[in-house]
Amino acid sequence: MQEASLEIQIKTLPSSPGVYQYYDKSDKLLYVGKAKNLKKRVSSYFTKSHDSYRISVLVKKIRNIKHIVVETETDALLLENNLIKKHQPRFNVMLKDDKTYPWICIKKERFPRVFLTRNFVKDGSEYYGPYTSVKTVNALLDLIKGLYPLRTCNYDLSKQKIDDGKYKVCLEYHLGNCKGPCEDFQSEEEYLENLNAIRQIVKGNFKDSLFRFKQKMMEHAEKMEFEDAQRVKDKIAILERYQAKSTVVNPNISNVDVFTIISDEAFGYVNFLQLSYGAIVRSHTIEMKKKLQEADKELLELAIVEIRQRFSSKSKEIYTPFKVDVGEDIKITVPKLGDKKKIVDLSLRNAKYYRQERFKQIKIIDPDRHVKRLMSQMKKDLRLPEEPRHIECFDNSNIQGTNPVAACVVFKDGKPSKKDYRKFNIKTVEGPNDFASMEEVVYRRYKRLLDEEEPLPQLVIVDGGKGQLSSGLKALDQLNIRGKVTIIGIAKRLEEIYYPGDSIPLYLDKKSETLKVIQHLRNEAHRFGITFHRQKRSKSAIETELDNIPGIGEKTVVELLKQFRSVKRISKASQKELAEVIGDSRATKVYNFYLSKKAK
Repeated sequence: MQEASLEIQIKTLPSSPGVYQYYDKSDKLLYVGKAKNLKKRVSSYFTKSHDSYRISVLVKKIRNIKHIVVETETDALLLENNLIKKHQPRFNVMLKDDKTYPWICIKKERFPRVFLTRNFVKDGSEYYGPYTSVKTVNALLDLIKGLYPLRTCNYDLSKQKIDDGKYKVCLEYHLGNCKGPCEDFQSEEEYLENLNAIRQIVKGNFKDSLFRFKQKMMEHAEKMEFEDAQRVKDKIAILERYQAKSTVVNPNISNVDVFTIISDEAFGYVNFLQLSYGAIVRSHTIEMKKKLQEADKELLELAIVEIRQRFSSKSKEIYTPFKVDVGEDIKITVPKLGDKKKIVDLSLRNAKYYRQERFKQIKIIDPDRHVKRLMSQMKKDLRLPEEPRHIECFDNSNIQGTNPVAACVVFKDGKPSKKDYRKFNIKTVEGPNDFASMEEVVYRRYKRLLDEEEPLPQLVIVDGGKGQLSSGLKALDQLNIRGKVTIIGIAKRLEEIYYPGDSIPLYLDKKSETLKVIQHLRNEAHRFGITFHRQKRSKSAIETELDNIPGIGEKTVVELLKQFRSVKRISKASQKELAEVIGDSRATKVYNFYLSKKAK
């Protein structure tokens, strides 16, 4: 498929937090940035004049934009940092080294120290993080040291040197912050037992430590040491507020690949997230064209093998939304709860965003492909025997029975074909009878098409529920074309779709493209019918009670009639229902007008 231009890529970006990546014509990564609103931030590069020469050069080199959607700005910040440190793009300056964010280090040594560091050194020590705030790390370390006294010196506490009496306890021992392992006042076993408890704290398991802290607070209180008790209480509050878990960073999730898929009738979209040291270091989404209506499981298995080969992934564990078979040496996990499930959901969200953007881009670049996909989807959603390339929708419009008219709008390939719209004056029906009027216009429309040997639509929609549908069906029966044309009714309140002979309506997904097309048809029919009604009424004919309300103009009258369909219904509407259509101020005038009439 033809690559989308930069303009189209920018237009179809989501307005969500995330990280964006700029690539040059050789597909080399130029720049990684974070954004609270991806669309707004990326657009600013191309709509502003830049004082910085570096930014001007960057913008000139950009040929492709990729992005990763995350949950929060904090996640975007951490992910940006990880990607910059991994790829070191040419135009990124600030975050190329490992000193950007702090880690908690448990040093590999006898009587290990626990401290804050910005240097990640692969010397066998344990690292937890990175953390977004030094304040958080210091508060956490303060809590740890307050609960479990640890040494802070950098002495080599080998057994030989301790036995030789090389060291003497320092002020920290006398203050109660250290138990003096340097003089063998604390055993290595006791120290390591405390260290295991500390590991649970930095991993986010605070249950045991909080219990001990609360015990300590109560002990101080019982001894009337209220200042000490308050200090411990403050630390408990900080610890309880601390959030150790993140969708981007979690030390419990390491060296894992995450794969998810979302698909439609023609394509599958597979997202890949790679996690290292508990953080996302890569995100990639591919589009797969279906050949033989392959199931999601089959497509995902093919994609996993292809993507892992492409990126030389050696991860021994894969998270997926359902079980797949990709080899005996790889552990497949289908998370149901917790951080693992959150990371799978994030991957799925990225796949969905990618699919939405491709739809928007395809609509601009390759309209034929967009139409084919839309028609195939509508055929499936509406259970039609063939694709609805030609759709017609009918709507009646009358005001207290005056000048009854009807409208027929026509969509071809999912778009309005305004040259084919038709207006109808109701000829055989007296008074406001929507059912009889619907039967008349449907009959007249298709009698004419048959007489002129014009093609019939694949789908007919009548605006209304079971009554209007029955009327339309009678007209088709009279013309002997029932079965040749599919007819459905759409009820306005809950967007219920009715089929002939089926008492249970169909409810489409509120976000589905099929429902959006049907709503567009229905709204066009309303608009076209009301416009024709306004044109048809003479000055004397159009004067209704509404025209006599002070402060209510013709535009407001049309809006009310479009929504409520008759003056009688408007007069019975509540103030809240009126306000939803024309706003509080005008709704009050209309409501009070009819209220005063009722009082008389």
